[in-house]
Amino acid sequence: MRLVLASASPRRADLLRDAGYVFDVRPVDIDERARPDERPDAYVRRLASEKSGRAHAGAAADVITLGADTCVVVDDLILGKPPDDEAAAEMLRRLSGRTHEVLTGVSLRFGADELTHVERTAVRFAPLSTRDIEWHVQSGEGIDKAGGYAIQGRASRFIPSIDGSYANVVGLPVAAVADLLGRFSRAAAATGPGQRSDG
Repeated sequence: MRLVLASASPRRADLLRDAGYVFDVRPVDIDERARPDERPDAYVRRLASEKSGRAHAGAAADVITLGADTCVVVDDLILGKPPDDEAAAEMLRRLSGRTHEVLTGVSLRFGADELTHVERTAVRFAPLSTRDIEWHVQSGEGIDKAGGYAIQGRASRFIPSIDGSYANVVGLPVAAVADLLGRFSRAAAATGPGQRSDG
């Protein structure tokens, strides 16, 4: 079987590569806006599924396609990638001194089958001063990242603890992906085509 990553994210590619996976990259463009009243877990699951579905269209019989999407959630508000410095600063102000959730939806497709999963990690931020926020925003590091920060970058100094998968906060819960790949192989061998989800 050949693995295809439906993402242009260098962070997801690095995580997979560091875990020993060999794969091709096939990024896709989709509308990432949340639907009215859409719950964060449903949102990331839907986007991951749309990404894998688009990238998997016309795939060879031996291809498994992986789609993923990550968001930051605080006060039931979905924080995606900030469009500008002002939005990035506002996101950091919301996260300051609080614990928030990072959710990543994962979708794997093989033939007509799909497996999905949503990984959750709680991330605690230290209180941030105005100077902290300005320093981080001026670096430009958070512009292309959900919630306006990268746990593996400058923001690491602001995060005293997490509860859950570190890789998930970076952008891909690799252990969950490995579990799904194993389950997918077993399920594909034992059952006919269809759609399955781990809930």
